[in-house]
Amino acid sequence: MTGEANAAAPHAQLPEAQLPKAQLPAAQLPAPGLPLVRLTGATVHAGGRVLLDGVSLTLHRGEALRLAGPNGGGKTTLLRLLAGEVAPVSGERVYGLGGGVQRSAVRARRSLSVVGPDAEAFYLTRDWAQTVRDVMLAGFEGDTLRLWEPGADALARLTEVAALTEVTPLLDRDFRTLSHGQRRRVVLARALMPRPELLLLDEFTDGLSAGARETLGRVLQAVHASGVATVLATHRPEEAPPLAWRTLRVEGGCVTAGNAAAPALTGGIQLPPPPGSGDLVRLRDVQVYRNGHPALGPLSWTWAAGQHWLVTGENGSGKSTLARLIAGELHPARGGQLERPYLRRDLLTERRRTVGLVGAEVGIRQRRAWAGRDVIGSAWSGTEGFAPDLTPEQAARVEELAAQLDAADLLDREVQTLSQGQLRRLLLARAVAHAPRLLILDEGLDFLDAASRARFLALLPEMVRQGTHVMVIAHREEDAPAGLTHHLRLEGGRVSREGPL
Repeated sequence: MTGEANAAAPHAQLPEAQLPKAQLPAAQLPAPGLPLVRLTGATVHAGGRVLLDGVSLTLHRGEALRLAGPNGGGKTTLLRLLAGEVAPVSGERVYGLGGGVQRSAVRARRSLSVVGPDAEAFYLTRDWAQTVRDVMLAGFEGDTLRLWEPGADALARLTEVAALTEVTPLLDRDFRTLSHGQRRRVVLARALMPRPELLLLDEFTDGLSAGARETLGRVLQAVHASGVATVLATHRPEEAPPLAWRTLRVEGGCVTAGNAAAPALTGGIQLPPPPGSGDLVRLRDVQVYRNGHPALGPLSWTWAAGQHWLVTGENGSGKSTLARLIAGELHPARGGQLERPYLRRDLLTERRRTVGLVGAEVGIRQRRAWAGRDVIGSAWSGTEGFAPDLTPEQAARVEELAAQLDAADLLDREVQTLSQGQLRRLLLARAVAHAPRLLILDEGLDFLDAASRARFLALLPEMVRQGTHVMVIAHREEDAPAGLTHHLRLEGGRVSREGPL
């Protein structure tokens, strides 16, 4: 059923000087009494499970709708149902797009897309280069790839949307080489290209720096003010732009009236100092290039035993590049030196055995027909795409971690049927299953509800006492558990601050 209006925050009109330089033209609003989308008793199945159960919902033109609820409750599935990406097995879905009544999702699929991690996955898991320009122009026709030459209308729209979302400097960059926040900005731009009547956002602020959240918040206000309806699924309601939100709760596949309140996402634990002596990682004049663009460096820095690090910086500053460099996924350019003195032999197999890494790229690479058990079980080999047979001890550890993280019911489910929060729980279990010497959480707590976050953080103190050293890459203070000892801030791929916290 639909929820009652919840005006948690009034619609804010920004001063003219703060509005983006480019503005979207006012949306055409034919047939004002006709809803954009109406769901009546809609049920969605996937992988033999009920993801949405008898959902009824009416979404009106120009509305701002916020979806709350726990991981796996059905928020992402509801967004995909609205976008026409999945179909109900029973019940009815009726669109009023363009002012006409239609039950087919063809028009929806050409003009609506969900802005979130799944939108990035297609481009990050292909071996061919797609520039930001290509990604946006493909969206103009509702396609995934640009297989046609753009006309004057498409190029004009590209210029307009690129200015609005501030991606003009990125237009010639390979999408795969962008930072997490930059990618999120580009998929938003792609969603705006076909002049949608509805904008669908999935955990939109996760992975964004404070500056990026402020900038894109202004963009969303301008888009909504032009008449575009907005639906936002989030665990962080306080970060939603100030619109006149109506809030619904999505839990257990059902939709009910809700409110904007959410449990606080706090650290909640204290990390003890890790034991040991000597250096773990040493970087000397290291530089990393991606697609010919400098992504990190020159950088000299040391991670010594006994240190837990907090790494901060704006989107594109090189934080994720540093994490993947330490883990061995990326390598320094000639002239730089990277050493891992804690390893007797610095081999790929040894790095995989001793490093646990959780980040956006790791999650995207898991989008295969794996079961949750395979995801966690791949920790010991560091593989992706297959998992070798586990020893009885390793299999028992998988079961133990799944129980501790409330993920036991996910072990036999295929990854492609999971929500982002459910997948992140499995990846966190994978990162700690083999008791790594280095645990790197690159915005690792994103997509988690408060309960899931608390369960994972509770595992860390004992791991640290056994020798695990922690690095947390975060944009928010609440994502950094107490006990981190040192702070590294990056700007433009270089150190702007380094020292004890």
